[in-house]
Amino acid sequence: MTAPAIGPAAAPSWDDPGAPPRRGPVDLPGPDGDNSIAREPLWYAYGTGDDAPEAPPWTWVPQPPPDTHVPPPPPRGGGPRGALPLGTHERLAALPFPALPTTSAHAAEPDGVRLGRALVTAFGPQRREPENPYNDHRPYASPRCLFPVHAFVDGGAGMPWRLLEPDRHALTGAPAAPARNILLTGRYTSVPAAYQWFRGSLVAIELGFVLRSLSLGLELFGVPARLRAPGPGAHGTLSALGLDDAWAWSLPFVVELEGEEGAELDGKEGAEPPAGGPVPEPPAHLDRTDPALAALIRVNRAQTHDSAPAPLTTAVPEGLGPSTAAPDWAELLWRRHSGRMPRALHGMSGRRARVPGEALDSAARWLSVPPPGPGPAAAFDALKVTAVVQGVDGRTDGVHRLRDGAAHLLRADPTAPERLEERYGYGVSPVNGCGIGNAPLTVFLSVRVRELFERLGPAGWGAVQHAAGWAAHGLCLSAAASGLFARPVRAFKEIPTQRVLGLDPDEMVVLSVVVGVPQPTGGALLDLRL
Repeated sequence: MTAPAIGPAAAPSWDDPGAPPRRGPVDLPGPDGDNSIAREPLWYAYGTGDDAPEAPPWTWVPQPPPDTHVPPPPPRGGGPRGALPLGTHERLAALPFPALPTTSAHAAEPDGVRLGRALVTAFGPQRREPENPYNDHRPYASPRCLFPVHAFVDGGAGMPWRLLEPDRHALTGAPAAPARNILLTGRYTSVPAAYQWFRGSLVAIELGFVLRSLSLGLELFGVPARLRAPGPGAHGTLSALGLDDAWAWSLPFVVELEGEEGAELDGKEGAEPPAGGPVPEPPAHLDRTDPALAALIRVNRAQTHDSAPAPLTTAVPEGLGPSTAAPDWAELLWRRHSGRMPRALHGMSGRRARVPGEALDSAARWLSVPPPGPGPAAAFDALKVTAVVQGVDGRTDGVHRLRDGAAHLLRADPTAPERLEERYGYGVSPVNGCGIGNAPLTVFLSVRVRELFERLGPAGWGAVQHAAGWAAHGLCLSAAASGLFARPVRAFKEIPTQRVLGLDPDEMVVLSVVVGVPQPTGGALLDLRL
């Protein structure tokens, strides 16, 4: 199928009613019409300059159902392990939300212990829900709880990287020296093949979630650090992990840990991760057996940045008030969820109820904090945040723009939530719940792909996915503080959703988050915190 070429000029942007019309595609239908996942490779091609992109030939290759997918075994699961520190839950429970501790609050614990606590805070399992088909739950959302993004910690000079195993509360191997780097990379084969090219976006979005979760953990335990985006040497760093399938992993982000009182490591401007071998390219057979995977990996290998390491600043906005739902940081992380369903059913459940205006104000503030690093920060700045609001005290039901930490009404429209639910790919059924029509807040993160590529080049594709994940994780924490659930989704039909929101045809929806009032399910919650 060939998408239509660029047609007449699009309508002026809502951001500036007096702006000249923008050039954009009248329609960019994928092989499944306006299905947002099927349109991803077309959006990428459009961003690179193709005004009439065609659906790749592998689009029509039959795929097994996602539920039949068996993820590959964890990398390097055997060998000796070093336990992470116990008692992190109690330490978090002693930290009132939303206050951040002072540096002196951590002076009694060694750097290695504080780093361990930060890793537990960022990645440690929170609970198991026997009635939930997807387990276990960590402090951040993940598609199907597959957690394709992994963290590795260096073991010292000449020593192998140590894999973080959150479910075992441990790091593999024994360190020879204090850790200097945390490496974040995602394994594409952990995601069902049925997602085809979208596996790349899922991993990139989750990396944004993980980056904010890790930044928060480091901040709460006073561990200063910098972020190094993938550069020209990132291919070698990936091969240095010693993975049998290094070709199946994304180019790594490296969080460089600072020494005492923020001293530079080894007196250098950033600690270079260990070098590795050649670029881990996909095996030759992949173009035949899984061409979508081969294509997305090649796109990822172009996602490099030419920038110095950037300090991790803060993951938490200023001006937050205390929360009755989450009086401390431990409770906040415990309360984050995606809308529980009873009896092992799928989807999300939510009920219609009014919520205080502070829930929207808090969401806007969390969505205003940029990620670290010039690339992700520039992509974050390019994101447009549009919200459909209903039943929020002091706010008009309708479409709002969220920017600069505040919500601005664009159009009163009490029917917008109902119309959004009609355009969602997984409606209410005997086995699936859908709480969009009742949700007080549904947020959409969108971007003009062509403008993004003109500004950041091909690396803008990954950068905007990372920025969207960073923003969405903040929204998930905001919802937990307001006693609400937040469910990141990509199942909206894109073209009619653009029309509900007032987006132009050349704006791609990167990610959506449904924020709802939870239904009491009565199911058991098994506490896994240590």
